[in-house]
Amino acid sequence: MQFAETQLTTDKQGHFLNSTQVFSPDDSWIVYDTRNDDGGIGVTGTIAIVKVSNGEITPLYHTANQTKYGPGVGAATFNPKENMVLFIHGIRNADAANPYGFARRTAVAVYTDKPSQPVFMDARDVTLPFTAGALRGGTHAYTWSGDAQWLCFTYNDYIIDQLGKRDSSVKDLRTIAVMAPGHVTVPDDPSFENNSGEKFAAVVATVTENPAPGSDEIDKAFDEGWIGKNGYQKADGTQQRRAVAFQGNVRDANGKTITEVFVSDIPDDITHAAPGKPLEGTTTTRPNVPAGVTQRRITFTKHGIEGPRHWLKSTSDGGSIFFTAKDSAGVVQICAVSPNGGAIRQITHNGFPVEGPINVSPDDKYIAYIADNSVFATDIKTGESFRLTERSADDTKPAGAAIWSNDGKTIAFNRRIKDGDSRFFQIFLLKRK
Repeated sequence: MQFAETQLTTDKQGHFLNSTQVFSPDDSWIVYDTRNDDGGIGVTGTIAIVKVSNGEITPLYHTANQTKYGPGVGAATFNPKENMVLFIHGIRNADAANPYGFARRTAVAVYTDKPSQPVFMDARDVTLPFTAGALRGGTHAYTWSGDAQWLCFTYNDYIIDQLGKRDSSVKDLRTIAVMAPGHVTVPDDPSFENNSGEKFAAVVATVTENPAPGSDEIDKAFDEGWIGKNGYQKADGTQQRRAVAFQGNVRDANGKTITEVFVSDIPDDITHAAPGKPLEGTTTTRPNVPAGVTQRRITFTKHGIEGPRHWLKSTSDGGSIFFTAKDSAGVVQICAVSPNGGAIRQITHNGFPVEGPINVSPDDKYIAYIADNSVFATDIKTGESFRLTERSADDTKPAGAAIWSNDGKTIAFNRRIKDGDSRFFQIFLLKRK
């Protein structure tokens, strides 16, 4: 397995790649934000694309009235089928009193042929009466479904966040949500706290402040991914068309927090509420999952998921969900489990740990990741690992994720490169020979 490495960007600013879906549908462009550290979205104002063939840069969007308090933009992805980029956007009225934060951000899209024209994807409504299909807080880290129509993402609720400041027994617990096609109208708000959206949003994981030890209750749901391009086959042979895998924090029998793999099966229609559980929540309760959503724990391990921050990924048919965990020697490896549960299979067998997010190749043959100061790919069937770049010094090592192009012939990743007295995240490419 041989790839040739080239540096794509060189200008004196950050070129920060999201953990997945950064290539345009035809692989001609890569989208990035101008952060120069992992974090810092609130102080970052620009989304841009760079041409893979020649490094030509085209700015797509810049925030109005950007300050150190926000609004901020970042974590940009390309829609797999349209020339549209999607990114986190802080609430537009950000200031010192109400800065960018977990519960104060939303999803904004821009078409590449219509730069600087934001399209708000998830509606936001933090004013009574709340609106079903609109969320009330902060959405983050969006991933497109296989049909490029739905989105999954993490969510923090602004109403509960504010209530928690008055009542210490209440906590803003991160959870998982999805968006489906369907415009949601929210009344105009001159303060910019609220906005209408092009998609209908709903949470799909249930969290609680005090999970019972030894139970499947969780107080955090996070770092999710779609299962398959068209869902997965259940144990009874039926096809579950839409489902997300996510990490959930449970309490073991001794009350210790560990992280396990969970699955939420999602109906095609998420607009219906379960009896007595309004989708939009109330002033004292979180938004609720739609009728028909089923949440299941599928791993039952001693130590849980361990390793760097990563989003769960799956094969195209949904048959395997990939995550990281420590092996018997304490080394972080990539593992796999069926969405129906059962035995866990160790995929990598390296003598060094996986260092960041993981991505499955479009042909489902390899997983790409960063480890031992290099970009690696591991054969999913055989477990054979390939070092795709030479081992780098610590100050120029690959950072973040290694992301496949849609045709599987190119991998994009970041290195932080010195330029004078400064160092900037630059985009590098590995092209298959």
